[in-house]
Amino acid sequence: MMKTVSNSMKTYLFKIVLEQDEDFDGNSSGWLATCPSLVEKGASAWGSTQEEAVKNLREVLEMTVEGLIENGESFPIRENEDIQVLEEPRVAITI
Repeated sequence: MMKTVSNSMKTYLFKIVLEQDEDFDGNSSGWLATCPSLVEKGASAWGSTQEEAVKNLREVLEMTVEGLIENGESFPIRENEDIQVLEEPRVAITI
């Protein structure tokens, strides 16, 4: 028997930007991941690999979204779909 999903669950999809980071001498020193739509809320993270930077940003975004919801703040959803809010749970896979 198939169970129905609670209506309180939503899926948030965010456009992110990955940039190779450099130290003061211009040498590669890892990766910087940012969410342009929430960067003013602190949505950026660093990692030694692209995968680590994205994982760290995912954690930052989870905390940011939870904080916005708890404080009753709205999301800066833009027409260019940098952030999508879906009423049902989904799984996003980036390869």
